[in-house]
Amino acid sequence: MNASPEQQRILLDVADLDRRRQQAERARTNPAEGPRINELAAQRQEQLRELTALTGTRDDVRTELSRLESDVSVTTQRRTRDSERLATSTNPKDAQALEREVASLGHRISALEDAQLEVMTRVEQAEAAVAAQQALIDATTSEGIALTAKAKSAAAAAGEEIENLTRDRAAIVADVPADLLADYTRRASRGVGVGLLRAKTCEGCRMVLSETHLSEIRRAAQDAVVSCPECGGILVRTEESGL
Repeated sequence: MNASPEQQRILLDVADLDRRRQQAERARTNPAEGPRINELAAQRQEQLRELTALTGTRDDVRTELSRLESDVSVTTQRRTRDSERLATSTNPKDAQALEREVASLGHRISALEDAQLEVMTRVEQAEAAVAAQQALIDATTSEGIALTAKAKSAAAAAGEEIENLTRDRAAIVADVPADLLADYTRRASRGVGVGLLRAKTCEGCRMVLSETHLSEIRRAAQDAVVSCPECGGILVRTEESGL
């Protein structure tokens, strides 16, 4: 295949645009924030499971406190009723029985109130744990929302860049022969499409060419499309090639 040196050099610009398009496509489909967003999503699920457990514990303690409060109320009412009966009792035996009952109920109320105070402390601790866990979830959610917005913005910018690069590529490939562009595309799909030969080195694969290969390239016509023996890409020759 033959193509003018100028047409071959255009391939270097095409390759640069293709490289930038690939980078922009990766940025669009795999934003840098992606791993952290996924990490936060998994972290939030775990935090929600912990919140469910803590909420269950809190609700159980609240139920226990409600039961104690009900017991205190019922027992207090009973003691009040017995105290009123004691105050109006005229039967010594009944009065003694009521006194014992009132005293026993007093001890019962005292024990219930002590238990109530202990459970109230547990309720406060459980509520604090739920609030702290909710704060963690809120922080995780907030970071996730911010990163998602940032990723969407970056993806939109990358999409716009891809459009611009595609337009620029279409403009410059108009001056490249169809067979040369097809050859470049085929090579690029397998690895290196084109590379500048500078100081006896293929910049496509960064390999220094042997004198044997350089001699073959020197003998090739200026418009001949030559290949790098190392990477198979088209070698673009200039005054800097070291030939």
